[in-house]
Amino acid sequence: MAVRAVRGAVQIDRDDVTELHEATAELVSAVMERNDFTIDDMISVIFTVTPDLTSDFPAHAARLMGFTDVPLMCSTEIPVPGALPRVIRLMAHVETDKARAQIQHVYLRGAAALRRDIAQ
Repeated sequence: MAVRAVRGAVQIDRDDVTELHEATAELVSAVMERNDFTIDDMISVIFTVTPDLTSDFPAHAARLMGFTDVPLMCSTEIPVPGALPRVIRLMAHVETDKARAQIQHVYLRGAAALRRDIAQ
């Protein structure tokens, strides 16, 4: 069993608790489904948000989804001028038999612009 990292991001329309929770759930669910992961596969998840998102922690949304025993952490992205606004990112560390090339990274909504090379 190997440890792999999977990345993902989603952009939201406005800084709102409900929208942040829904988008985080959409992102986490897509990462899990596309890679056939379960919560038991998860080692940890690091969430980041752009500085314009302050309504809640994405980790709180993940806890509401059942990620109660997975270490979660949130941070703020550096405020680079011209960067895509209102973005929630994640990097999850998982235990899996998948090769690195088999990992499906997930970029949703406007965040697909961040990684057009791998966004689905």
